[in-house]
Amino acid sequence: MKIAVLGTGRVGHALAGKFVSLGHEVTMGSRVTGNPKGAEWAENAGGLARAGSFAEAAAAAELVVNATPGRVSLAALAEAGQANLDGKILVDVSNPLDSSHGFPPTLTVCNTDSIAETIQRTYPQVRVVKALNTMSAPVMVEPGRLHGSHDLFMAGNDAEAKATVSGLLQEFGWAQEHIRDLGNLDAARGMEMWLPLWLRIFMQQPQGKMFNIGIVSE
Repeated sequence: MKIAVLGTGRVGHALAGKFVSLGHEVTMGSRVTGNPKGAEWAENAGGLARAGSFAEAAAAAELVVNATPGRVSLAALAEAGQANLDGKILVDVSNPLDSSHGFPPTLTVCNTDSIAETIQRTYPQVRVVKALNTMSAPVMVEPGRLHGSHDLFMAGNDAEAKATVSGLLQEFGWAQEHIRDLGNLDAARGMEMWLPLWLRIFMQQPQGKMFNIGIVSE
């Protein structure tokens, strides 16, 4: 599959690298063509890896991953261009975190809305699926690094789009029964609001220790 990963940070690098390792053709998108982080990644990742602007990456893709910070996601997608996004699946991995007042950050949107829903309203022809935002980048792409069972959450309004994303997540190593479909995209509100608690837990972890959440039932 031809995939665009928008964002050159830790999450973007982890996801883009994993997709390439699985045989997908990946373009890492950034604000400008020739971004050093994107160009260096593409050079090191091999023949299936490319780098370009947000627009170039989205235009070449069948599926788009938004791995930009939530506070700038709408601006990044505007640069990608509606014509390059319409009709495509967009996996939103972002979180609406505002660090301008220090740590821990606050949420720029919550309770009655989410960044995923904002993206969906702005681009109604895009099939937005929220996923992977509730864990650190290494766990996203290598769930087996954690002992025991743990879960990944997903939400979206398009069942076919969610099935496609679920298939990609299973390629990452996520067991189907641990990909928890929470329903329509309004479930992204709770997924994004998990981040303040996630950050508090993160602050209490020994340095370098990864963790995730798992559902336990009778």
